[in-house]
Amino acid sequence: MHGGVDVWAAAAAFDRGTVAEDEARADAEREQVLAQFPLEDWPALPLERYALGVDVPDARAPGTGYCRLMEFGTSHLGSIRGGSAAKHIMYRHNSGEWRMAAPLRGREPQDAWARLRTQFLQAFEAVDRQDFDSLDELDLLRFGPALVTKSLAVYFPDHFLPVYSAEHLRHFLVLLGSTAEADSPAWRSNRRLLELVRSRAEFGGWSGQQVMRFLYRYYDPRSKRHTIWKIAPGERGSRWDECRENRFICVGWDALGDLGQYQNDTELKAALDRHWPGRNGGSLTLARRLLAFRDLEAGDRIVANRGTDEVLATGTVTDSYRFVPDRTEFQHVVPVEWDASHARRLDRPQHGWRSTFAKVDPALFTKFTAPRADALADRGETRRGDTAVALPDDVQAVLDALERKGQVILHGPPGTGKTRLALGAALALTGRADALGAEPRERAQAQVELLRDDRVRLVTFHPSYGYEDFIEGFKPDLDATGPGLTLALKDGLFHDLCRRASGRPDQPFLLVIDEINRGDLPRVLGELITLLELDKRDLLVTLPVSGRSFHVPPNIRIIGTMNTADRSVSHLDAAVRRRFAFLPVDPDPDAVSGTIGPLDLAAFFESLNTRIARHLDVDHQIGHAYLLRDGEPIATEDDLAAAFHHEVVPLLEDYCLGRTDLLVRILGSLVDADTGRLLQMPPQDLADALTAEFTGGDSDTDV
Repeated sequence: MHGGVDVWAAAAAFDRGTVAEDEARADAEREQVLAQFPLEDWPALPLERYALGVDVPDARAPGTGYCRLMEFGTSHLGSIRGGSAAKHIMYRHNSGEWRMAAPLRGREPQDAWARLRTQFLQAFEAVDRQDFDSLDELDLLRFGPALVTKSLAVYFPDHFLPVYSAEHLRHFLVLLGSTAEADSPAWRSNRRLLELVRSRAEFGGWSGQQVMRFLYRYYDPRSKRHTIWKIAPGERGSRWDECRENRFICVGWDALGDLGQYQNDTELKAALDRHWPGRNGGSLTLARRLLAFRDLEAGDRIVANRGTDEVLATGTVTDSYRFVPDRTEFQHVVPVEWDASHARRLDRPQHGWRSTFAKVDPALFTKFTAPRADALADRGETRRGDTAVALPDDVQAVLDALERKGQVILHGPPGTGKTRLALGAALALTGRADALGAEPRERAQAQVELLRDDRVRLVTFHPSYGYEDFIEGFKPDLDATGPGLTLALKDGLFHDLCRRASGRPDQPFLLVIDEINRGDLPRVLGELITLLELDKRDLLVTLPVSGRSFHVPPNIRIIGTMNTADRSVSHLDAAVRRRFAFLPVDPDPDAVSGTIGPLDLAAFFESLNTRIARHLDVDHQIGHAYLLRDGEPIATEDDLAAAFHHEVVPLLEDYCLGRTDLLVRILGSLVDADTGRLLQMPPQDLADALTAEFTGGDSDTDV
């Protein structure tokens, strides 16, 4: 049994005939690899026929190198798509530079390839003589475990299963009742899984393809939580007909080349800045969106839109990203199966949909994918209660951290919504997840009701907050009569919450600590810092003030928030840091997507933060809340002037500590370089001035 599911019973009932077509395609792909790259060719295989980024025609397979074939041309043999090209150990970057695994760096490409090819040959020879342990000694191959394991499975299908992700292999090992070693290379875990499968009668006579298809069909480790992205199919949906007919979503930025060659957002941002310098440093968010597009997985959901209030269709990703240079434009492609029945006009514009890419709130997605009342009526059906609410990614991340660690600190610049996120997690934890996608007023009311619940407490730490407030202490007894001051032992906030949690062990209890870094945490927590660790919950300690026994129940959770501009995370006591998970809450340009006159608000916000990060640091960026009103982006020139003059500028002046030169570097022409005085202008002119100073060139807008 695994999670209440009898895996062996499911295997016994599995109809292997349902994967016959996929097996046949996999066999054809394997024959293609063997024909183009037979084992006997490997001793003399040239680098040009191996590496990505090099197109040298070959009589048997023009323009198709080994790595490209294994990643993009043999999906039925098992996928190794996604992520960067670093998984191929060495490849030629779009810039012409050779990128190599650490042990190869500094070598000439041909020399590096000779070393790498030798280790591939040693691996093939070791498997041929069934000396699997010696694979672990091949240090270069550890830098490309998925490619190496797929290679071994293709050339030696009797000795390996077509499963190549180390994480997925660990998942399947645990599923089938074994243990998973965290440091085990993919090929070793693959061998253990194969041995486990062969030891069970339920898998008797199964092929490796059948085993793989069964495991991914019913126990896919990727299917726990799928992301939902809004992606515009060209400006004003100009590419929609092509996307629908060809079952994909495509985007531009073709000059970047294959997105798989970029290993991180900084590298991709640099490429964006080179090709589109007019963005004035506003490329980091776009870089992250493009990498998220590249790394979409089968099962992820897509919303195709036209403008900010029209859904053209929803779709499900069916395969991984590919770069198609043969297309004249929009060469970045992800296969999608579309459902046009969800096409509709939304009741209200989605301001974050101005850009090509935007995350979609799961609650919103549920609203426009749920069957319409008229469609249900046509079928003689009615809506049967509420379906389960999918949680936003940030809320789910908090809950995952609480499950793993027991307590979490949300940290980031001021105004990024840390307290809002903490209360959102509290709503989800206490069964009120439906309020997360509600209108601002409804959500605010739900939060008020939440804090009346005896399972949730909110407290703000400050320098004078102490142990006696949090755990226990003697305080003035206001009910006492008689002369003089009478002290009485009083339970602190956390002591009281733990007492109530002990009486209801089947329900979660939550403490939200706002501004957690403003308190003296070692003094506030005292000896209880040890009891926060999940494996030490329920241990009894004797409280030094009262002598009473005390424990922290397992159903207690703690969320703290802190502004990194006030004090860095590194300044927290080391013992505290070890016991908390730390989740960053960053400024979100999508939250302020909109325009005010000529000003692209999101582009201004991103460019301003880029300057702040460059001349101060990332901890002193401004949060999107400074440019919101009632949860929506500011929309008028007067609101812009008020936010800029009364909130943003005073904050920056405080950060710059009176240094005029620093303020000028950040705000540029909006500041008098001699006096450091902000130039005064009417609100209607401010949008023009901010546009000229902070934005320009190409932007990520497709509405």
